[in-house]
Amino acid sequence: MIAVLALIAGVVLGVLLDPTVPPALLPYLPIAVVAALDAVFGGVRAKLDGIFDDKQFVISFISNVLVAGIIVYLGDQLGVGGQLSTGVVVVLGVRIFGNVAAIRRHLFRA
Repeated sequence: MIAVLALIAGVVLGVLLDPTVPPALLPYLPIAVVAALDAVFGGVRAKLDGIFDDKQFVISFISNVLVAGIIVYLGDQLGVGGQLSTGVVVVLGVRIFGNVAAIRRHLFRA
């Protein structure tokens, strides 16, 4: 319940305050969002499997975002930022779809 209220509060604050992202960080924002979604779906799957640990979730969330951002930053420095960004999105997308499939199987027994 607290998480839902925090989510609602975050959305309301985001709409009211209209935050801006510095232009230098714009290439990393989509990657950070996909990495965060991977952690969230992994957490939901772990909760449904009965093995959720809040400390592990927070560490997974932060490390996913940081590692994905570092990989894309290194790609930018090497001149292959677009290719590494695509690679990160593909890998995290596969993980997200795997977690969603496990969640679907758990919820619908199908």
